[in-house]
Amino acid sequence: MADLHKNGDAATENRHILPIPGKRNVLITSALPYVNNVPHLGNIIGCVLSADVFARYCRLRGYNTIYICGTDEYGTATETKAMEEKCTPKEICDNPEQTEACQAIFKKLMDNNWLTENTMQQPYCDTCEKFLADRLVEGTCPKPNCNYDSARGDQCEKCGNLLNPTELKDPKCKTCQSTPRIRDTNHLFLELPLLQDKLEEYINKMSEAGSWSQNAIQVTNGWLKEGLRSRCITRDLKWGVPVPHEKFKDKVFYVWYDAPIGYISITACYTPEWEKWWKNPEDVELYQFMGKDNVPFHTVMFPSTLLGTGENWTLMKSISVTEYLNYEAGKFSKSKGIGVFGNDAKDTSIPVEVWRYYLLTNRPEVSDTLFTWADLQAKLNSELLSNLGNFVNRVLSFIAKPSGQGYGSVIPDAPQAEAHSLTKALAEKVGKHVEQYVEAMEKVKLKQGLKTAMAVSSEGNAYLQESQFWKLYKEDQSACAVVMRTAAGLVYLLACLLEPFMPSFSLEVLKQLNMPQLQVSLSDENGNLEKIRKLWDILPAGHSIGKPEPLFKELKDEEVEFYRDKFAGSQADRALKAAAEKTAEQLKKTKISDKSEKKKAAKPAAGSKTKSSPEAEITIARLDIRVGLITKVQKHPDADSLYVEEIDVGEATPRTVVSGLVNYIPIEDMQNRKVCVLCNLKPASMRGIKSHAMVLAASNSEHTKVELVEPPKEAPVGERVKFSGFDGEPDEVLNPKKKVWETLQVDLNTDSNLVARFKDLPFTTSAGICKVSSISNGTIK
Repeated sequence: MADLHKNGDAATENRHILPIPGKRNVLITSALPYVNNVPHLGNIIGCVLSADVFARYCRLRGYNTIYICGTDEYGTATETKAMEEKCTPKEICDNPEQTEACQAIFKKLMDNNWLTENTMQQPYCDTCEKFLADRLVEGTCPKPNCNYDSARGDQCEKCGNLLNPTELKDPKCKTCQSTPRIRDTNHLFLELPLLQDKLEEYINKMSEAGSWSQNAIQVTNGWLKEGLRSRCITRDLKWGVPVPHEKFKDKVFYVWYDAPIGYISITACYTPEWEKWWKNPEDVELYQFMGKDNVPFHTVMFPSTLLGTGENWTLMKSISVTEYLNYEAGKFSKSKGIGVFGNDAKDTSIPVEVWRYYLLTNRPEVSDTLFTWADLQAKLNSELLSNLGNFVNRVLSFIAKPSGQGYGSVIPDAPQAEAHSLTKALAEKVGKHVEQYVEAMEKVKLKQGLKTAMAVSSEGNAYLQESQFWKLYKEDQSACAVVMRTAAGLVYLLACLLEPFMPSFSLEVLKQLNMPQLQVSLSDENGNLEKIRKLWDILPAGHSIGKPEPLFKELKDEEVEFYRDKFAGSQADRALKAAAEKTAEQLKKTKISDKSEKKKAAKPAAGSKTKSSPEAEITIARLDIRVGLITKVQKHPDADSLYVEEIDVGEATPRTVVSGLVNYIPIEDMQNRKVCVLCNLKPASMRGIKSHAMVLAASNSEHTKVELVEPPKEAPVGERVKFSGFDGEPDEVLNPKKKVWETLQVDLNTDSNLVARFKDLPFTTSAGICKVSSISNGTIK
């Protein structure tokens, strides 16, 4: 196993971080990526990035923390990669600590009689003259209703089921495409059924104490309910940890057994005192991060292996599991090179903090989520740029203005802050948000933690707007000083809250605050959060700030189209396309004489007719959806199920709108509420009252629940709701005969994150995206 991630403090100060009795000691691991390819964004969010965020949060709280990650070097994936690269696996990776750890644990299991010998059937390729590991066999998935024709011998990538290579239909050797035959071979097995009682005792205790994610519990209980089976821990491969047993000396350990032991061997690479972390359950909490396909390794196989040794190992306390992040119209695939990979992201002009933010807001914690370029654009432009970046820049730019216009880059004193009602109200709101942030992060609900941190930024924007600081500066200097010192403290607090998610953003904010050497912290030396409750005292009066700069840059439609096209297809397809483009470019530079070049284009024959212009394409841009404010609402005098509303949509007078929402939404919840309004439907009479627009609402699949589509509170009334990539002008009035609304409506929906969308494009305003309260995967009309 190759050590990729050592704690930053340790690397800097050249010392090893070890558990400290009496302190909270947190050991964090991420599932180990294979070395067969650069991880794609789904791999990254599933384990490495999520673990990094939690480790940074722990350090932010002052916990004694170490984060262990590396690469999974042994097994078929590495052998296959070595064949592709025409080198030996040893040239790709080599590390003795893994061998020592695997063999030591194996000997303990042998001594304790938890291992048995058995014969199993395995594919053998006569052409390659070797037994084929599971990943070197591909065929059709045997599971009903799947029949995926590229399933591997260990797992079907489409349906997710674990497989044996002998189950595949029409199996082929991945190396030579020959049909393998089945041969008997002897192997060693870990007797999981004999360890099941010990394992269940551990799972029952720790799954509750460690707040295991629901998907981890479901997968684990599924295995236990079926009854555990003996699991083979050896394989007929050349590359791997040799089995220290005379009868099996030509075999190596299988990934089921040796991959999780990599966490231990990587820690041994870091410090010779690794046992203080791994054999110290009284003082150490172990948190593990992975994708859902790795759950059985960590909740069944790894703890059973450690329990079988009879030694005092640090067993996992908490497990955080992600579902799949899908890509545009399909799935990310490391083996097939489909999607955006880590090196791809690095080579774009999109900053690292944007990538991290987007992946974490889209983290598939409960169900699969979807990466789309349009959604990345919307989140960057409306959430990072318009919300977060706008707040920080407004505050620091105003403080940086010269005296007479601002504060000459010096944070003002604010002795009257505690008596300022608007500021006290802000502090109470922010205090509650910080408590919610800590609660979410302690439970490893990273997406909720990030959402809460961004809500603090929204509170800051609302505070600035309500205070009207630009007027206060001229009319009430002392009140303006309170607002600006408080807002500057909130800027620092945001740098703290967002550091785990976007460390480069926080570094830049600290630089602009003229605090570049400051180590951000959310707690005092005793771990308390009291220091953040007085926002006006976070930064000292008289402190000189640095130079304010924009923190985020708008991502334009043409850039989105460029990236969508660039990363379409597989990596192999892209390489072929790049080679073809290079050849075409070389041909352009080569002058080829052709007499036909001199021929003029033939003129159209006299009297020939040109085709009439086609009917305007039906796109979402033809809908005039606006932010509206319901100023008045009452029940329809002649219809029990209808409301009659007066809605301000930014025109001289409000529009009268009739909506069938009486049975779903109480009248008090309609009043003074911002809504999304379709404004260019042809007016229609509804029980004697003409309706001049339509309020958009989402319903669940049973149509028993309806919720309004809500724009952000800060969205201006009358602003048009937009969809990335569709910038055309709307029809003045939709022609009912053309069925424009009916055609588009079928693609209006809410996603699993409650975001209102057209296909996969969010309803977007300058203040952010539009959402519903609780209906996921609903229809909008």
